[in-house]
Amino acid sequence: MQTHFRNTILFVVLLSFFDTLSVHAQTENDTTRIRFRNRQLILIDKHRSSDDETPRNLLNRVEAHWAGVEFGTTILLNKNFSNSFEQDKHWENDPAKSFSWNFNFLEYKFKLYENYVGLTTGLGVNWTQIGFKNNLLIQNSQDSIWSFKDTLIDYKRNKLVGTYLTIPVLFEFCTKKLSNKGFFFAVGVIGGLKVASTRKMVYSANNDNIRIKNTSSFGLNPFTLDAAFKVGYRNIGFFANYSLLPRFDKRKTVGVFPLVIGVSLHI
Repeated sequence: MQTHFRNTILFVVLLSFFDTLSVHAQTENDTTRIRFRNRQLILIDKHRSSDDETPRNLLNRVEAHWAGVEFGTTILLNKNFSNSFEQDKHWENDPAKSFSWNFNFLEYKFKLYENYVGLTTGLGVNWTQIGFKNNLLIQNSQDSIWSFKDTLIDYKRNKLVGTYLTIPVLFEFCTKKLSNKGFFFAVGVIGGLKVASTRKMVYSANNDNIRIKNTSSFGLNPFTLDAAFKVGYRNIGFFANYSLLPRFDKRKTVGVFPLVIGVSLHI
């Protein structure tokens, strides 16, 4: 009898206790609400927010379209945007043997409006190869840059290679909130600092390939500044860079302005 009475009392006490607590839990939109009398505890799951904002997607949202690899062909133009140099035929380069490689290894995008509009900068390395026609050999003296035609040797390769450290300042526009989705468009300038310049020539003699390599300034300006244009979809695009500064010392020769057109793959 006492045991039955004690169990009844215990049941009533527990029922009153839970009725007094009036605990109510509700899950809604990754948010858990727990009510205790007139107080409320809210728990938010930060790893499952809306719009698929996982840690990886948050990184993708601020990615720019600079880091990656670019490859294009180079055409030397005069101040009138023509590839004809009447008095300086050596600047009429061979586009089929003139290439530009860009390895862009560092990027940062300042968001101006979410990821749709931003200002992109970073670092990269550029290799510009200029292939010369008609066995013309470039010579650089103290006051002029000139050339002569080698009539004794037929060169398989006759090129000048400049290596530059590059820094971009680009306004970038994206059509999607995530950088790796949709179309992108960028316009701005790319500055460069020359770190090396080399002339390479190859010709055949006695069934052997003779290689000649010379390192000098070759009249190249130490700084470059290019107008840059980029357009593409997701991580693949096209680019065009036009030199705003003469590539060679204008005190020694006419203005030479490289135009580079090519494709890009961004990472």
